[in-house]
Amino acid sequence: MSIKIHKPYYIYQDKNHAFIWLGLDEAEAEKGILTNQYMIIDHGEAILLDPGGYYLVERIVENVEEIIDPDNIKALFFTHQDPDVVGSLNILLDVFPDAKIYISELWIRFLPHLGTLSLDNIIGIPDDGTEIKIGEVKLKAIPAHFLHSPGNFHLYDPVAKTLFTGDLGAAIYPRGTWYLFVEDFMKHSKLMEPFHKRYLPCRSAIEKWLEKIRDLDIQVIAPQHGAIFEGENVEKFIEWLKELEMIGIDLV
Repeated sequence: MSIKIHKPYYIYQDKNHAFIWLGLDEAEAEKGILTNQYMIIDHGEAILLDPGGYYLVERIVENVEEIIDPDNIKALFFTHQDPDVVGSLNILLDVFPDAKIYISELWIRFLPHLGTLSLDNIIGIPDDGTEIKIGEVKLKAIPAHFLHSPGNFHLYDPVAKTLFTGDLGAAIYPRGTWYLFVEDFMKHSKLMEPFHKRYLPCRSAIEKWLEKIRDLDIQVIAPQHGAIFEGENVEKFIEWLKELEMIGIDLV
């Protein structure tokens, strides 16, 4: 399937709540690794998840404005510090000036290097995680340290039963290939394997994360790169991680 322009897609929606994938821009294919951005809305308030780098801002803002008043963006959530995660931060704060910024305490002092940035809106997430209230829902920031960043968090939406996993679950598509949801897991796993083997440091980081999510009701896993897992592919992905061997320090 060739890459075409895609509008936002509602992964989950009810009367008061939505978990939304924020589309894809054809031009992104020429600007590095394709990334996914998401928005959660609850009772009229919203949070953006890993809103991405400089080239994505126009598309993100246009798609957000189609759905919700920008004044209702109350928070920006960043899994970690990479430029494809935080690179558009200063521009986004011009559009959403009242949004709180949630990121690991480990990375707060690095954000001013992006340019002029007030630290007043930044809320550091402690190592053991926190809750982020949007509307009437409490989202759970779950520790995922060293997957792949030493200060890293995932975000669980208990209404949509969706876990946003940042770089965990990343897949690198061959040029000219793209799909939003995993259909053939075995085929898709081949696209995930190189990233996970190189960027994840060790088995123990995976095992600690598996313990953190063990009791969550997860019906969808939404990564920042690659395709979304739903239904039986959620468990297949978790089992795949459990069996992943020879990663990180084992390779060098």
